[in-house]
Amino acid sequence: MRRFVRCVHQFRSAFQHGRSSFHSDLSGRQKVSINWKTGGVSKPLHNAEIARYLLPLSIVTRNLVTDSAKVANGVKEENRAGPLVEYDRRIAEGELVDGDNCQVGTLRELQRLYDELVMSADACRLDRYAASEKAGRSRWLWSRFIPQSSYSPVKGLYLYGGVGTGKTMLMDLFFNQLPDNWRKKRIHFHDFMLDVHSRLQRHKGVADPLEVVAGEISDEAILLCLDEFMVTDVADALILNRLFKHLFSNGTILVSTSNRAPDKLYEGGLQRDLFLPFISTLKERCIVHEIGSSIDYRKMTSAEQGFYFIEKDASGLLKQKFQHLIGEYTAVPQEVEVVMGRKLQVPLGANGCAYFPFEELCDKPLGAADYFGLFSFAEKFHTLALEGVPIFGLHNRTAAYRFVTLVDVMYENKARLLCTAEGSPLQLFERIVTIADAQNMAPRTSSRSRKNDEFDLCVDNELGFAKDRTISSVPLRNHDFFNGLTEMNSKEYLEQHDPMVAEKQQVSQDDGDEKALQA
Repeated sequence: MRRFVRCVHQFRSAFQHGRSSFHSDLSGRQKVSINWKTGGVSKPLHNAEIARYLLPLSIVTRNLVTDSAKVANGVKEENRAGPLVEYDRRIAEGELVDGDNCQVGTLRELQRLYDELVMSADACRLDRYAASEKAGRSRWLWSRFIPQSSYSPVKGLYLYGGVGTGKTMLMDLFFNQLPDNWRKKRIHFHDFMLDVHSRLQRHKGVADPLEVVAGEISDEAILLCLDEFMVTDVADALILNRLFKHLFSNGTILVSTSNRAPDKLYEGGLQRDLFLPFISTLKERCIVHEIGSSIDYRKMTSAEQGFYFIEKDASGLLKQKFQHLIGEYTAVPQEVEVVMGRKLQVPLGANGCAYFPFEELCDKPLGAADYFGLFSFAEKFHTLALEGVPIFGLHNRTAAYRFVTLVDVMYENKARLLCTAEGSPLQLFERIVTIADAQNMAPRTSSRSRKNDEFDLCVDNELGFAKDRTISSVPLRNHDFFNGLTEMNSKEYLEQHDPMVAEKQQVSQDDGDEKALQA
């Protein structure tokens, strides 16, 4: 027992001596620090052994801080990824032609946004697996009692520019570099608004259905990439501000492409004063960047197989081409179910090809939902033969809007268009002008010409801007090999079209086999 007590006393005295030595060493180190700041002579450490271990520790700490600073200032160079990095790689390997300065400048903006998102992924709640279910329930519970908003620390990006500047390609380049585990979505604006209206229909009777819809969308995707942002419908215009206020309040980050600057959206539209607050909200939550390229990259593709007939007997040529495409199949009337249970009658269809007179598809009260029902991947049609596209003016302005929407939907879904028309694409839209174009037009000297112009000239900003995109997308080639080069007519576009056709045919065959087994 005495031996045990003696050991305890020895241990206690040794511990006190060690603590005293340690404190004296710290005191000496503090004096050294003070003397160094004041320019005095430094004193040696009392414990050389501690100094020997502290020096490597300080070096390691400094290195860690240096590495942290590098990471804080940006992604490490050897681990760097993103749209600009991928663009440079594709240029080096010859997959893309070198872009102009405007396009590269846009890529730098997208790369900056990419780097910010990577650095702020946790704060932006981008990882779909990071937030636990318990945390989600807790947030929901508190939100019932205390109104909450969690705006993203990272602003979005609104890219706008003329036709063929590569907006969609740049958007896809950015989106495809994002991590797979992020809550992200890339969608065409038409398709997005159809989805919004469909959700609103499901939540009828709720106090604020837009809040519910915004909550659903932001739960699915915090990073929302909208291609071809264009507002032409008054129903869309009236809900966009409230919808996006809810989305931004939920932390949504918007990346969008458009032909129009924010201040020009829905210009001249009905009740535009109710739409203007959305423009302010958009500019507040997004950095606006113009792609000022003078190069139309759509016209750099190799046109080889377009079918745009403008001869008098072009109807026969179109039917002949349609018959060639369906092969051994027999074209018969068909019925397609579109949005919310509606049915659309197809005059003739076979082997993924549909034949429509223009009046049946663009003179009737149809819209983007119907066109998506025809040509989205889930449906069976990948090719449209459209007969009798007229010259557009004031008298058929609504049909012009539908035709523009139809071409947009087909382009988004990589569908192929064959058509007959009263004139070249430029002639079809010659009477559609913007307000600025109308003000710059020279007055006609002939009273007859002036009367005709005044009667059928359509002054419409949205349609006037949209026509350039449509002309650039329509296959510009008639039986006499009209010298137009556009994307839907190009070898590159059709190379994307063919695999999609094969996949749709495989899906159709699988469905047929399944039905046969069930029978």
